[in-house]
Amino acid sequence: MNDQNRRRALVTGITGQDGSYLAEFLLEKGYEVHGIIRRSASFNTERIDHIYQDPHDRGIRLKLHYGDLSDGSGLMRILQEVSPDEVYNLGAQSHVRVSFDQPEFTADVVGTGTLRLLEAVRGEQQRSGRQIRFYQASSSEMFGKVHEVPQRETTPFHPRSPYGCAKVCGHWMTVNYRESYDMHASCGILFNHESPRRGETFVTRKITRAVGRIKMGLQDKLYLGNLDAMRDWGFAGDYVEAMWLMLQQEKPDDYVVATGEMISVRRFCELCFGEVGLDPDDYIEVDPRYFRPAEVAELLGDPTKAREALGWTPKTGVEELARMMVENDLEMAKREKTLVDAGHAVSGRPMGD
Repeated sequence: MNDQNRRRALVTGITGQDGSYLAEFLLEKGYEVHGIIRRSASFNTERIDHIYQDPHDRGIRLKLHYGDLSDGSGLMRILQEVSPDEVYNLGAQSHVRVSFDQPEFTADVVGTGTLRLLEAVRGEQQRSGRQIRFYQASSSEMFGKVHEVPQRETTPFHPRSPYGCAKVCGHWMTVNYRESYDMHASCGILFNHESPRRGETFVTRKITRAVGRIKMGLQDKLYLGNLDAMRDWGFAGDYVEAMWLMLQQEKPDDYVVATGEMISVRRFCELCFGEVGLDPDDYIEVDPRYFRPAEVAELLGDPTKAREALGWTPKTGVEELARMMVENDLEMAKREKTLVDAGHAVSGRPMGD
């Protein structure tokens, strides 16, 4: 494909779990992919480093730009430089528990940050005369204290965290810009989606990392909060396809993206520990520090609209997801164990210390 004819996508949050899977997906579709990354004293690109190491043109078609959702003028500059066909807003302070500790920062990046990006997109459309299709990463956390089960696109929002509140702000800003300025702007209300690339402070990855380390004798206990919380868990690699499909539709709209099945944190633990032949009751302890000030008891999505309008269905069930994550983290624990044993051997300490 001629470079001038390639579609260009701009992705915020490209170094995160979803951003890395979306970058891979779009590159496979032949896109030129531009990502916004924040300047930091340490590198945070490990999820996309393998793309750069690709000796073929995939690595060449991935380009990164320094920017931040807190910097509106910087976003405008990047939009002018890239002139994208599609913009995917995945950037956020996305940890729900941390949002209680940093509510103002969360609101600024997640809520007002979406507004800044929408303004930058609107300004670039006016400047260039080209339509830019916009995707907003909305969240099931917007439903919070749920008003109906399952939750669908018409379910009222009742967020129970600063993160959920900020996502509601970003969601309605996107709807407002769609209706006010005739922008092709769609919101994907994604329910919990996980993978081996999930951050280690998120509960599913915290569980699978602990399973690997406990199996290899590197950890004794796993401390968790609310084991009875119910969630609709899917695979992040499946969900990025739904994001792309939304922007291929003639008209923009909002869609719930979920599996339609729900299990508890306790059951997810059982699946993960069962993969390595261990009983979770022997290793898990409840720690009140991990409870949220306002808990969300259950989230279950109804993906009917996404299935019927987009032709999207999840390919990965929660059992396969748990197996995939445990296998990844067991291999990581094995490498850790090798390094620990090598360190003991060098120091002359007995291996069992």
